[in-house]
Amino acid sequence: MKKVNIIYWVFTVLLAVAMLFSAIGGLMPNAEGEAMMKHIGYGPHVLPLLSVLKILGVIALLVPRFPRLKEWAYAGFTFDLIGAVYSFVAVGDPVENWAPILLGFVLILVSYVYWHKKRKLQAQLNGKYDTSS
Repeated sequence: MKKVNIIYWVFTVLLAVAMLFSAIGGLMPNAEGEAMMKHIGYGPHVLPLLSVLKILGVIALLVPRFPRLKEWAYAGFTFDLIGAVYSFVAVGDPVENWAPILLGFVLILVSYVYWHKKRKLQAQLNGKYDTSS
């Protein structure tokens, strides 16, 4: 259980930090962010919206309980990164411009898998896990 907890929290905190840095950068008006959004075909109004949603997603990941909300947060982060990669590919950006985004998928995947492992182990320890399914 300890190993699962450590892996879960390491990847979840890294994911949360990555999303918070992205969100903070999007909330603070800057020419670079606006130029990037224009380059990939979005108006300046999209960046603050995505930033607020990322902050809400981080809160959902870090607050205990609310498993359905956590599922939505993981889904939202995944959709955000899929949209980002697609947008960069659609405008013809080379792989080296969008490849770092793929690290985000790794953080999401490991955090999500270990969150489920952690929940399963906790349920087994509490005698609430049905092994027949």
